[in-house]
Amino acid sequence: MKAVVLVGGEGTRLRPLTETIPKPLIPVMDRAFLDHVLDHLARHGISEAILSSPYLQDTFAPFIAARAGAAPTIIWLTESSPLGTGGAIVNALDHLPADEPVFALNGDILTDLDLTAMLAYHREKRASVTISLTRVEDARPFGLVPTDGEGRVFEFLEKPAEPIPGEVNAGTYVLDPKVLHGFARGEPLSIEREIFPAIIADGRPVFGFLSRGYWMDLGTPEKYLQGHADILEGKVEGLRYPAPWVSPAATVDINAHLGRWVAIGPDAVVEASSTLEDSVVLAGARIGAGARLDRTIVGPNAEVGPGATLSGCVLGEGSSVPDGLDLIDARVGSRATAQAQS
Repeated sequence: MKAVVLVGGEGTRLRPLTETIPKPLIPVMDRAFLDHVLDHLARHGISEAILSSPYLQDTFAPFIAARAGAAPTIIWLTESSPLGTGGAIVNALDHLPADEPVFALNGDILTDLDLTAMLAYHREKRASVTISLTRVEDARPFGLVPTDGEGRVFEFLEKPAEPIPGEVNAGTYVLDPKVLHGFARGEPLSIEREIFPAIIADGRPVFGFLSRGYWMDLGTPEKYLQGHADILEGKVEGLRYPAPWVSPAATVDINAHLGRWVAIGPDAVVEASSTLEDSVVLAGARIGAGARLDRTIVGPNAEVGPGATLSGCVLGEGSSVPDGLDLIDARVGSRATAQAQS
């Protein structure tokens, strides 16, 4: 069984972290998020994953090399320009089987979706496409995907203007590759706005698979932090970590205070009398003595000076916060030094 994992986005909502790290390679707990995605695929029998991205493409090579010998096998396709969610899948057609379904999925979704059950549902319905759905209380960021009594999808609705609950596209699909033939290769395409509507208009059966499993788009700092908290709380099946989580390779002073929903990456240093709540500190970062962090992401090798206070902040790779500086909802670019807020 094969899967196309969509990893080509630039992750603009997670900047400045994604100025130097592609969103799929940003760590979640002890590993790149893409590691968790691929391990989830392997648990459901996916033997080969096809990836492509023109954004920071060279950064994927060490990741792929480190996974050598682990399932699923990775096939990397060069993508000279962004092809979008649909174009990337169409571009992989030469590597997909002609007569059996494949998975396609967004590489920035934290989920424990039962892929085995979804594939069985796809075959039972004799579907051309099956779209995973999840129910949310506010569908405004997503748009609604209505289904009939049999689960068939006949349209995609625009994002509602008011907050209403409903079932939305959860970003994992089962596709019969033959339905993608006829779409232009090498050109940008949206699977949601172009490919799926065309398949539906052609009368082919498209079904929705409603999952009650965990689902979170990690595309914003708030959702990235929430995903860590949910993992630490044990909400994501297959991922178990003690709360707070401290890498065995990190150094945390005995007099530092770590709240329950905190994760500290390898080679990070947290000095005495510092306080961290609802925060993530990535590899090699240093938190100075007496610093206070709340709802903050500290990028790799970034430094927070002694006595600094950060709330709702994101620090890019190699950035620094001077001693005693107070920051609220700040974004500090990669290798930049934070300035006092006016």
